[in-house]
Amino acid sequence: MKKVFIVGGAGKVGRRLAHQLAERGYQPLALYRNPEQTEELKALGATPVSGSLLELEVAGLSQLMTGSDVAVFSAGAGGKGGMEMTNAIDGRGLELAVAAARQAGIKRFLLVSAFPESFRGKEVSGTFENYMAVKKLADVHLAETDLDWVILRPGTLLDSPGTGKVRTGLAIPYGDVPRDDVAAALVEVIERPAVNRVIIELTQGDTPVGESVQRLAHA
Repeated sequence: MKKVFIVGGAGKVGRRLAHQLAERGYQPLALYRNPEQTEELKALGATPVSGSLLELEVAGLSQLMTGSDVAVFSAGAGGKGGMEMTNAIDGRGLELAVAAARQAGIKRFLLVSAFPESFRGKEVSGTFENYMAVKKLADVHLAETDLDWVILRPGTLLDSPGTGKVRTGLAIPYGDVPRDDVAAALVEVIERPAVNRVIIELTQGDTPVGESVQRLAHA
């Protein structure tokens, strides 16, 4: 049974991903820090792994990751705690997870990032500008490694039920996408190792998720 370690496993995308992976026969390990989330994660089919990106060091996180086949980073401060928390979770947290994965011998690493056109043309706060800058630097950090990485940039995230149909591409028009379908796209990427070392933009669309992701596989 393939093990998938989800950093940010208690988040909105992370929970959906854990559930979908469990349904496909994977063993999702969900990193979380709030003890109250333990039973919910178990109910989704995940193995809860207690730990905080604000407290763990590389060796400690690597030990938790050891034995996993794939790492997925879907953690994010979500605007809470201002710039400092964004820098700590979305920035340094990603760097920590990458280093830990490499130390644990995990080659495959997926990152949930941000669509570059988010809120373009609208008045945004300095906090949001910082968030986008940190996300871009995280992308750069991962892309410069020797890992088998994939960076997924979803559009505006929705809590509405997934449709099972998306649009993916190296560059596509901006749009919305249900979190269910983001999780589904991650599962399809995990199942297709040939989709590798590529940045994928993702929105709602008309193509079944698996077919859409498959088109991005390297020959």
